[in-house]
Amino acid sequence: MEASQQRQHHLTGMGLAITGAVLFSAKAIVAKLIYRYHVDAVTLIAFRMLFSLPIFAAIALWQARSNAPLSKRDRWRILALGLLGYYLSSFLDFLGLQYISAGLERLILFLTPSFVLLMSMLFFKRKIKPVEWTSLLVAYSGIVLVFMHDLAKDGQQVALGAALVLGAAIAYAAYLIQSGEMVLRLGTLRLVSYAMCVSSAACIGQFFILRPISMLNQPVQVLWLSIVNAIFCTVLPVLLTMFAVKKIGAATTSQLGMIGPVSTLGLGVVFLAEVITGWQLLGAGLVMVGMYMVGWATRPPSR
Repeated sequence: MEASQQRQHHLTGMGLAITGAVLFSAKAIVAKLIYRYHVDAVTLIAFRMLFSLPIFAAIALWQARSNAPLSKRDRWRILALGLLGYYLSSFLDFLGLQYISAGLERLILFLTPSFVLLMSMLFFKRKIKPVEWTSLLVAYSGIVLVFMHDLAKDGQQVALGAALVLGAAIAYAAYLIQSGEMVLRLGTLRLVSYAMCVSSAACIGQFFILRPISMLNQPVQVLWLSIVNAIFCTVLPVLLTMFAVKKIGAATTSQLGMIGPVSTLGLGVVFLAEVITGWQLLGAGLVMVGMYMVGWATRPPSR
């Protein structure tokens, strides 16, 4: 591949990762809007997966007809990925959002790049560049400034919510690592559609086990917000992120995801009537500097 094509390939991957991160981070805003209608996490995630399942199931059926059957080992691994990445991680995340603010949730979730880098180093012997550590430090410093007011809040349930979201970040980091290896063999659409069908079945099954069927009767606002949550905060970012992992790797994709908290500042102003302060703008600037450093550190070499 020529140098110009390498750069274009890399820039495309970065664009996919950033777009996916922005859409995926918007789920915190949508979740907070849904919680205003007294919907719990079990019901929220069930509606999210119920509306997204038909799309993933259609893709999975198409992929099953177009490819050879999976090996027994790959079936078990896809089952584990589905339960780990989009069932456990999503459920812990939405459960934690009931106890902490969207800002603190985003701050904790974007520790994910640190876990991805650490897992890559421990299990795949990946060497971490000093500039990558520096970029993380700069970006995380910005995130801390952006959400300082959330960290200053007290409450009996803050520790519980933070622990739940931290578990979500660790689970998602493990998912990114494992999916990055399997996507090269199975293909992006095949892997993600199979894994999401598994997670959808788990989320919907959990609802019918833990909640009465009458809980399906929700206000029309909840249904529309759930559709937005399913399509724009689940289907699209999942696909975009998987394509990004294939192009630029799991670690870089996860690092670029730090743009998410910055993008939600504007969404918070529009939908949650949040106020952006000077400290938040300064923090956003640091995150953008960190993002630039990531792109510079991981760019393809020129000839």
